[in-house]
Amino acid sequence: MAYNDLFMRAARLEPTERTPVWMMRQAGRYMEEYRAIRAKHGFLEMCRTPELAVEVTLQPVDLVGVDAAILFSDILVSFPGMGLDLEFAKGEGPVIHNPIRSKSDVEKLRVADPIEHTGYVMDAIKILRNELVNKVPLIGFAGAPFTLASYAIEGQGTRDYEHCKSLMWGDPVAWDMLMTKFTDTVIAYLCAQIDAGAQVVQVFDSWVGYVAPRDYEKSILPYTKRVLAEIKAHGDKVVPGGVPVIHFANGAASMLDLVQQAGGDIVGVDWRLDMKKVVEQVDPKFGIQGNIDPVALFAPEAELEAMVVEILEAVGTRPGHIFNLGHGIHKTSDPEKARAMIRFVHEHSDRIRAGA
Repeated sequence: MAYNDLFMRAARLEPTERTPVWMMRQAGRYMEEYRAIRAKHGFLEMCRTPELAVEVTLQPVDLVGVDAAILFSDILVSFPGMGLDLEFAKGEGPVIHNPIRSKSDVEKLRVADPIEHTGYVMDAIKILRNELVNKVPLIGFAGAPFTLASYAIEGQGTRDYEHCKSLMWGDPVAWDMLMTKFTDTVIAYLCAQIDAGAQVVQVFDSWVGYVAPRDYEKSILPYTKRVLAEIKAHGDKVVPGGVPVIHFANGAASMLDLVQQAGGDIVGVDWRLDMKKVVEQVDPKFGIQGNIDPVALFAPEAELEAMVVEILEAVGTRPGHIFNLGHGIHKTSDPEKARAMIRFVHEHSDRIRAGA
């Protein structure tokens, strides 16, 4: 089997004969093979056991046909090392039992050591690089400081963010201290992933779309900018050709200009943005990742194909396009539809790039 470097070339804005495609949460509950493993093991146990994480990471590569593998893990795995009591409660998702609500809570937080506290992630990456030698590249990832801080403050998923925004607006000193600790943790964690062998890294700012542009610019952008700059510099230093960095700011349609100011190599966009406008607004120095609606995988195949073509034609022959869902694949999606989408992307992008 020849190594598929399509994703790496696109991530470096090099010419490609067709558009590469992978899916956020591609190693997950929509696959029967994943559910069989999950039935026997807890979620955090799977994240912390390299052999299990490797097996799950490889499943969509072998069974769905994506052009890149993304490490099976979670953005919150550094929390215990920081002193946060993390549990994945059945049916509820992540719960932090000692949420951050005051400056004194922030002062108790540690900067997590990536080897001491999450060494199992680096072990999984090293194994995966061997397993993927003749297959596809490997993506590492982390949560952005704001999204991690939001989880730590709210204690669980939310749509209001009243505790988070109250701290941000009401105690700027505590907010800076908190965001700095998360920034330091994320930088160390992603640099360790690069050292272990991650070929591309993605920073997920999953919750940033719930803040106003003024708050993003003042209270979030400086920290995200530092993360992206420092991991980019580290990758350039330790890996020939560097390590491309994807910045995915979910829900940030109203502040695409600020997202670009944050840096990175590839701007990930969700499905709420029209791809024609994305191409117009994103500087050509950036690659673009996205952005079909994840629920499109429930559409009839003809409609799914039409949506794929619309996105590909909007991008045209611009280099650096990586096709992806606008967010994670839904847990009840049909793997056959995922395979069909990937086939449509490859077939039609090959036609468009060939000028047919």
